[in-house]
Amino acid sequence: MSKPDELLVDVAALVESGQSNQMSLTVVTGGAVVTGRLAPEAVWRQRVSDVLTDSDRLREFSAVFRDPPKNGGAPTHLHFHVARILQGTVGIPETGGMYRVAIEDVGAWTVGDFSYSDH
Repeated sequence: MSKPDELLVDVAALVESGQSNQMSLTVVTGGAVVTGRLAPEAVWRQRVSDVLTDSDRLREFSAVFRDPPKNGGAPTHLHFHVARILQGTVGIPETGGMYRVAIEDVGAWTVGDFSYSDH
């Protein structure tokens, strides 16, 4: 178990305290590059719950995401929305997705997000 980057924990805590979804971040975790904007955990959970509620097959899982976060201390995860996993010259999914990344699993990170252009 690695020690989480204190600066990254501070960034996550600011996102949580300010209820902001404008902080763009790119992280390397488990060999994948994830890029997008951070959201407070409660906002992220609500968005995931909404998507699941709209699904006939997955509706029953939506309640799990509506439950409030149990952790009252420092953030342990980054909650990305409008995010992509970078693969070659494309971002998956193209429109962005919802990803949860454990801060202790982040090997490298930078402020800002990456996008690709064919031009």
